[in-house]
Amino acid sequence: MPLLSAAGLINGPLGPIDVAVDASECVAVQGPSGSGKTLLLRALADLDPAAGDVRLEGVSRAAIPGPEWRRRVGYVPAEPGWWSDDPAAHLADVSAALVEFSRLGLEDAVLRRPVAQLSTGERQRLALIRALQRDPRVLLLDEPTAALDPEATRAVERLIAERQATGTSVLWVTHDRSQTERVASRVVSLRGGRLES
Repeated sequence: MPLLSAAGLINGPLGPIDVAVDASECVAVQGPSGSGKTLLLRALADLDPAAGDVRLEGVSRAAIPGPEWRRRVGYVPAEPGWWSDDPAAHLADVSAALVEFSRLGLEDAVLRRPVAQLSTGERQRLALIRALQRDPRVLLLDEPTAALDPEATRAVERLIAERQATGTSVLWVTHDRSQTERVASRVVSLRGGRLES
């Protein structure tokens, strides 16, 4: 049984889509701009009203309260949202986050600057740490390393690989084919809102 599955998933111009991800699997999602990659992740994360049967470990999304679903199915958007300008307000455990900061090349001083003053790359890594602190079963990543240099990109890839080793599944949107080869065991391609493979 797949860890996450969707059958007949429709979100606006996206779909219908059938997709499944096994435990510890990383599936890369590719396709041209506007093909529906973000719509797919948002529908799986229960952030948009979407039709179809979506299941986590065999349990229907309809049977799991929205906040709990979004804890278990963590979404890291390309442009993360922030409810406070204080970076620490977004972290469940600041001490644990600082360990990840060090691993991802973030300075502790990031916590002393308003979110609005952080670089795009700093915000991307902060959003990833925020999502990981909720201990999701599935990670939905939308270009999480797009603004990072090669060293920081590899650090993110290593961190995600460690989570996979503990059973976390990953759907990873990336335009970087070399990254796809490094992180994914399988690739699905979207075009015009439909899966090509």
